[in-house]
Amino acid sequence: MTALAENKKFITTGELREMGYSYYRIGKLVEEGILSRVNRSTYENLTYKGDENDFFSAEAFVPDGVICLMSAARYYELTNFLPDVVDVAIERKKKVNTLPEWPEIKIFYFDQSRMNLGVVEIRDGDNRFHIFDIEKTVVDIIYYRNKIGIEETAEVLRNYLRRKDRQIDRLYSYAKSLRCERIVRTYLEVLV
Repeated sequence: MTALAENKKFITTGELREMGYSYYRIGKLVEEGILSRVNRSTYENLTYKGDENDFFSAEAFVPDGVICLMSAARYYELTNFLPDVVDVAIERKKKVNTLPEWPEIKIFYFDQSRMNLGVVEIRDGDNRFHIFDIEKTVVDIIYYRNKIGIEETAEVLRNYLRRKDRQIDRLYSYAKSLRCERIVRTYLEVLV
């Protein structure tokens, strides 16, 4: 039986079983205050010693979710706006049973074509989360500009255009795939 890693915030039942823990022993770890049950398949490691990151929690509570919109924009330093919720996209047909009191998670339901485009995995030690890449984030923010706000959308796009690592071709490719090429082009023409 492998010892619980102090640098892993959330552990799935499958990972615990692979480490040699029986269901009985997992129950005992919960009773002893070492693990706390998050949902049917995930536990929070209460002996975790690493940095706190709201995105790790989002990944644990919404396992098929992807960090999106203003949370992703903040991650990529495209905005000074400090969201008080974590924006997470999930596929329309999926359901989320349990959400934490903190951090507050706001769910956005995306169709499959939008969900499968531009997802990257970010690893920090033994922890990980999924987030849309920077170009997909910008396209989504323009697409959802009426929910997000025109000022915030313009700020995100201006900051994106200042970056040396921007990939305008990829931005247009995503916009075309998601059928919002005209509005993306209009925004770019106004700001360039």
